[in-house]
Amino acid sequence: MTARTRAPRLGAVQETMLIPLHARARETRKDRPLLRDPEAVRVAGALDYDFDKFGTGPSIIGSVLRSLVFDGWVRGFLHRHPGGTVVEIGAGLNTRFERCDNGRAHWVEMDLPDAMELRRSLFAESDRRVMVTGSAVEGGWLDTVARFPGPYLFTAEAVLLYLRQSQVRRALGLIGARFPGAWIALDTAGTLFTATQDAHDSLRHTRARVSWTCDDPAELEHWGLGLRLLASRNLAQPPDDAVAGAAPWWRALPYLGAAVGGAANRLYQMNLYRAEGADGG
Repeated sequence: MTARTRAPRLGAVQETMLIPLHARARETRKDRPLLRDPEAVRVAGALDYDFDKFGTGPSIIGSVLRSLVFDGWVRGFLHRHPGGTVVEIGAGLNTRFERCDNGRAHWVEMDLPDAMELRRSLFAESDRRVMVTGSAVEGGWLDTVARFPGPYLFTAEAVLLYLRQSQVRRALGLIGARFPGAWIALDTAGTLFTATQDAHDSLRHTRARVSWTCDDPAELEHWGLGLRLLASRNLAQPPDDAVAGAAPWWRALPYLGAAVGGAANRLYQMNLYRAEGADGG
């Protein structure tokens, strides 16, 4: 689906969707990219926006690495459940369907009204892929998800960070209560991240700021929501197959992760959970 060049009109948090879009498009243009995303190149080219202000610094690389980790979890889920349903909370201008779809899975992409209006102008729905307006802290949109077959994988990439902890608990509680057994992939920002975010190389060019701080993703297992942590990675721990064909220096990244793991974990982590039912019920 092709759209005329247009200037995005987005809220403060919603504008942050343009950072990973820029990152994926920029990476795709490299000779030996970590990630190939021609749809990101197309979508970025359709927007009248100053992407250059986000620069080429660590957060741009980090956005690409985060996409690789989430993509790996989605592909792993679809390998086990090829006819399952992937639900993207705060889909923004993500192109995960184009990168990961297997031709059989179902996809539900949700975002706030302004973000969804922009998304619908740039992507097309189908019988297996639907877009829905909603909010992570309100459960009405989950009726759309329930129309599709399970099992379910919910992704919230760079979304829940901008909510208060009480709102994060509500959002996860809504999913767990409605879809027990679902996988949930989300990222967490530690105190090292939130304390320095005003100097963040990309985020400082927006009005959005991270609200929820979480140094230990295992903490969510004690929220009484029945969440079980299945996996956790920091940005120096991309999937092995993701760096295998990239430039040689990328292959040293896992060794760097092992060396600085503690500090990297306090900065930012990506996590995969299973919703096993609220404690006591």
